[in-house]
Amino acid sequence: MSQNIQFELSTEYIELCNLLKLVGIADSGGRGKAMVAEGSVQVDGVVESRKTAKIRRGQTILVGNQTISVK
Repeated sequence: MSQNIQFELSTEYIELCNLLKLVGIADSGGRGKAMVAEGSVQVDGVVESRKTAKIRRGQTILVGNQTISVK
């Protein structure tokens, strides 16, 4: 079963590893970085390898069966 998470962005962008931590997918920033390094994170349908990629409004992140929509 997939889970859709809505994330309300209050700044221009958020770093990918921090986003994973804030929404509860990763239990720490280090775990978020490891998930990106493992190739298990997609941004807008493309595997993202940059741990500190700048995520902005309108982007969609997919991790396993969880989707994060950035608003």
